Amino acid sequence: MRGSGKLAAGALAGVLLAGAPAGTAAAAGDPVRAAVGHLVAEGGFPGAVAWVRNGEAVSRFGAGYANRVTREAAGPHHRFRTASNTKAFVATVVLRLAGEGALSLDDPIERRLPGVVRGPGYEPEKITLRMLLNHTSGVHDPLDPHFFDPYLVEGNRAYVYPPSEVIRRSLVDSPSFAPGTDVEYSNTGYLLLGKVIEQVTRNDVREEIQRRILDPLGLDRTYFPLRSPFLRGPHLHGYDLSGQDMTVFSPSYDWTAGAMVSTVDDLATFHRALLAGRLLKPAQQAELERLVPSGEFGAYGAGVETINLPCPGGPKTVWGNTGAGPGFYSVSMSTEDGSKQIVLALNVYDLAKDVAHEDPLPSSPLPAIAAALC
Repeated sequence: MRGSGKLAAGALAGVLLAGAPAGTAAAAGDPVRAAVGHLVAEGGFPGAVAWVRNGEAVSRFGAGYANRVTREAAGPHHRFRTASNTKAFVATVVLRLAGEGALSLDDPIERRLPGVVRGPGYEPEKITLRMLLNHTSGVHDPLDPHFFDPYLVEGNRAYVYPPSEVIRRSLVDSPSFAPGTDVEYSNTGYLLLGKVIEQVTRNDVREEIQRRILDPLGLDRTYFPLRSPFLRGPHLHGYDLSGQDMTVFSPSYDWTAGAMVSTVDDLATFHRALLAGRLLKPAQQAELERLVPSGEFGAYGAGVETINLPCPGGPKTVWGNTGAGPGFYSVSMSTEDGSKQIVLALNVYDLAKDVAHEDPLPSSPLPAIAAALC
């Protein structure tokens, strides 16, 4: 199920790196602001919003339009669909449950969700929660090329895919590989983790995220929609490459893999707390940061990822998440030492192009990321 909220690491790196040597970030004055402005002025994005930290100095700004029709200026107060940035919130809840002894990352999915993972070649007794967290389970997304037809062909943007149906459709085809033998990005794995959270806590996963993360950190502009295709309050409008407005789109298919909505400030606060070890006990923080290489461009941890960022002095490993879904693309990354951080939200991502294995972005956001973190 390509396009369901995240590119695989190799494909993502290809999008980031295509035609974007690190040196293009250099500019007089504020190089990050210049690079973000370039994404709008010449890069093909109607709007962009950025939050940037260097040490304790923070700047937040927008460029271009939140809405192409009304020409409302894009600003840091605008919400956007975070797509796969959601996974870090979900992984945090799973890891906290592990720290409380409510579950073990070595638990097989069959123990936590008996009878759910059924399909040709699947071995649910060998698929652990850790494998779901770091994308080594072999559970893939729906391979049916018509999966997104209700939205993209039939035009029903409010169409509801219950998570259980997405899981069922994912398991129709054989697994990508035997559990633990390889790595491949899986949104469906995170739908299963959402089900595990609800099974263990006997509570709505959204309430667990609210109680454990959003409320303690004061993230009052972040929320987790279930079915509604509309965004609340001031928000960016998201577009495909043809300029079609994709803002109204049911998040149901993405659920715990990518349905959350946030702002650059809230996402920055969350990732800083998470990567600084303020949300997890040391043993679970180590699990978060235990990396599985996914090619030359980066690696996956438990709900987070690393990217080997090309910098003038040589590659630099940065940590965080990226998110890609209909109309929206975002990056939330920090340097390994936590001294520099950027959250960048852009309002073009072409789901139909992604499904067709074509480039879903008008240009690479790498210069802005490199300007902030190199």
